Amino acid sequence: MIKVKTHRFIASAGVAVIVATAFLQTTSVSAREPFTQAELAQQYAELQKMVKMGDDLWHSGKLGTNGLACGNCHPDGAASNAHTYPKWQAQLGAVSPLRDMINWCIEVPLAGKALAPSSKEMQAMEAYATYMHRGFTLMPGEATMQHPSVAVKAGPGYP
Repeated sequence: MIKVKTHRFIASAGVAVIVATAFLQTTSVSAREPFTQAELAQQYAELQKMVKMGDDLWHSGKLGTNGLACGNCHPDGAASNAHTYPKWQAQLGAVSPLRDMINWCIEVPLAGKALAPSSKEMQAMEAYATYMHRGFTLMPGEATMQHPSVAVKAGPGYP
C-alpha cells in the first residue's frame, strides 16, 4: 500500500515537472534591461531626499521630549555603526536590526515615542545612518567594531 502511494506521488511530481518545463519552453522569459542613466539619476535623487529627511530628523529635537537629538550622541551618524547591523544589542537583549536600536534611542535617551518600522521617518533615519557609513565594509553581527563619536559641547539639550 505504501509503495502504491509513493509511486502515485512520484508520478504526480513527474507530471508537474513535465508541465512546468513545457510552460517555460513556450513562455518568453527575459531579464530586465539594466537601469538607464535617467533611472539611476532619479533613484539617487530619491535616496538623497530620504537622507536629507533623516539628517533633519537626526539633528532635531523633534523625536524626543527632552530637547535631545540623535546627533547629540551620534553626530553625523558616528558610532551608530549602521554597517554592523543586525547584531546583538545588550540594551534590547536580542539580535536586532538598526531600526530597533534607533527606536530604543528615541524612547530611552530622547524620551520620545518609537517610530513605526515602515514609516517614512524610520526609512529616512536608516537611510541617513547607512549613507553616513558608505564606504565602510558591511560587517553584520560585529559588536566590537566602533568608530568614535565626536563630543558635542553645545546644541539642543546642552546648557
